[in-house]
Amino acid sequence: MSGTDEQPVGIDELLDRVREGYRRVEARQAHEAARTGEALLVDIRYAALRERDGLIPGALVIERNELEWRLDPRGSHRLPQATGHDLRIVIICNEGYASSLAAASLHQLGLRRATDLVGGFQAWRAEGLPVTPGHP
Repeated sequence: MSGTDEQPVGIDELLDRVREGYRRVEARQAHEAARTGEALLVDIRYAALRERDGLIPGALVIERNELEWRLDPRGSHRLPQATGHDLRIVIICNEGYASSLAAASLHQLGLRRATDLVGGFQAWRAEGLPVTPGHP
């Protein structure tokens, strides 16, 4: 026994809880924020989805299992784009579920402006926003 009285939660409740901690963005908002340099778009979809559906021009592709290591501004494996804890990051997965958990994880690293895209890549594409072919 762990010594806590917390009851386990299902994934739907967990998503609701983590999403209460920040404001999610819609596809057009994300596009505008990236266009004006106000946000870094980060695509965490796995390779097969990127190859099948395409890429968002200018989005940084980071595999989900590397996300925290690459975006932690204090991490030894950070990318040059990980410039500080005030960086606004919009995480994009396929449909907007895994990205919520990823944004919550980035919050734990102090990246409090991290958020995610409502509906994920599929919402981006449905809005007719720019997509380039994926690479095999």
